[in-house]
Amino acid sequence: MSPAPTGLRSVPWIVSSLLAAPVAVGLAGVILPAFGYLPALGGEAFTLDPFRDLAVQSGLLGSSLLSLATGLITTLVSVMAVALFLAAYAGSRPVRIARRALGPLLAIPHAAAAFGLAFLIAPSGLLVRLAAGPLGLERPPDLLIVGDPFGLAMMAGLIAKEVPFLLLVAFAAMPQADPERRTMLARSLGYGRMAAFLFTVWPAVYRQIRLPVLAVVAFASSVVDVALILGPSVPPTLAVRLLEWMGDPDLSKRFLASAGALLQLAVTAAALIVWIWLERAGGAIRERLANHGRRLSRDGALRAGASLPVVLAGLSLVLGLFMLVLWSFSGFWSFPDPLPPSLSLSTWTRALPRVEDPLVTTALVAALSGLIALGAVILMLETHRQATPRMAGSRPVLPALIAGLLYLPLIVPQIAFVFGLQILVVASGAEPSLWLLVAVHLVFVAPYVALALVGPWFALEPRYEVVAASLGHGRLDALLRVRVPLLLAPILTSFAIGFAVSVGQYLPTVLIGAGRLTTITTEAVALASGGNRRVIGVYALLQTIIPALVFLVASLLPGLAFRSRRGMEGA
Repeated sequence: MSPAPTGLRSVPWIVSSLLAAPVAVGLAGVILPAFGYLPALGGEAFTLDPFRDLAVQSGLLGSSLLSLATGLITTLVSVMAVALFLAAYAGSRPVRIARRALGPLLAIPHAAAAFGLAFLIAPSGLLVRLAAGPLGLERPPDLLIVGDPFGLAMMAGLIAKEVPFLLLVAFAAMPQADPERRTMLARSLGYGRMAAFLFTVWPAVYRQIRLPVLAVVAFASSVVDVALILGPSVPPTLAVRLLEWMGDPDLSKRFLASAGALLQLAVTAAALIVWIWLERAGGAIRERLANHGRRLSRDGALRAGASLPVVLAGLSLVLGLFMLVLWSFSGFWSFPDPLPPSLSLSTWTRALPRVEDPLVTTALVAALSGLIALGAVILMLETHRQATPRMAGSRPVLPALIAGLLYLPLIVPQIAFVFGLQILVVASGAEPSLWLLVAVHLVFVAPYVALALVGPWFALEPRYEVVAASLGHGRLDALLRVRVPLLLAPILTSFAIGFAVSVGQYLPTVLIGAGRLTTITTEAVALASGGNRRVIGVYALLQTIIPALVFLVASLLPGLAFRSRRGMEGA
């Protein structure tokens, strides 16, 4: 094909910069009020008073430490679960089963998963009901399980969602790590199956999934919706306290909230720094074990238990979804009955008329942000691919700075810059609108679309387009008639992931929508304090059904589109 125009080199920079700009603007909107400057609220001079007010808030240290611990423990358990599962079962039937189950599990939003887990583990939940007969319980035990002060229930809910996500990115990274050859070589030297994988394959896999892992650290340390549903209330996590200050009718609390947002940024940064240290410590331990010749050949017992964390994560999501279904259709359901004695549609018939507007807003915002993100990511990846000379046996990669700009919203805590965006929107006099909400969701959707699409996009054999060019087709024609059809499955999957990410966005919708634009997620989380499990079940199920339908279409459409071409059905 003819040389790519030199102007193509600037397109990825422009796209990634536009996607990262709201983060910088939002941080500026937080930093200035944190130092007392916000003329719209009477802050005419710079001062440290907001930080002094923050320092005297009761329980601030506990909230900060809880946020820090949540980010680190959630990520550590999730990464170890994925590493041990792959080490024990890479290339075997359990991995193939897990790969097929990922789509439905990823379609479950964080809030719906948190509600489902709460219905499982609460003192009146399914697990206690099943144990009530053997234990002779006639009433729920007086135990603080959901909302425990150490945040264990919250961490469990996050782990259940992050394990499938990390499995997804690990599966995408596995082919580049050449697991079969490396494992075979290590086993020929006497290493056990798990040791062979962990010593030779896992380091290569982890290098490729390191950014998603860091994103999990940042997200778990600043999550809001899961913390509202499963987290403690005395004291709550730092992010939840910030949301309370942001929504306070006393507008002077905006200065306090801005200072708190910078503290949240520091807490997340501390979690990332500690995690990087843990990476180095883990690498040193692995190197020491390898250098001392520890072959760990007798790993049968460890292999038998390696699947337990992954199975528990999947089961908690599936059983939680089952509980949402039961509660949404249940009539009167007293403790300790394990199943409702009667089922009814009354909750659905009462709730559906009220959810029409949130459902329409949810679907529109998710579809628009997903489509725009998909177009922007394809434009960025394709222009970079065309502008990058390709050596034999290699494939293009995004430059570190472009990737850093693109994935910046995954590393910077949402609450640290979305609040700043809200302040700037209010100060500018802009009214909440559908397109404003789409623009904010796009900031979070685009990085996940890119994570899902960048590998398949750059891995496709370029000779297909060389053949197209030899037949007289131009670059655009080759893109639309060759590359896009061949990559239809990953393109649709990345759109479905972006759609699901948008559906699950709670904080940006609450802050930018300002209560005038509600989605099914904001409505579901708002019900968390109400305690009506039947209504919560309806809203959480609707929140799950929408992205699940999109994932279903994304999985079926390639087969339907290429039903007469067997070789392309799973392309």
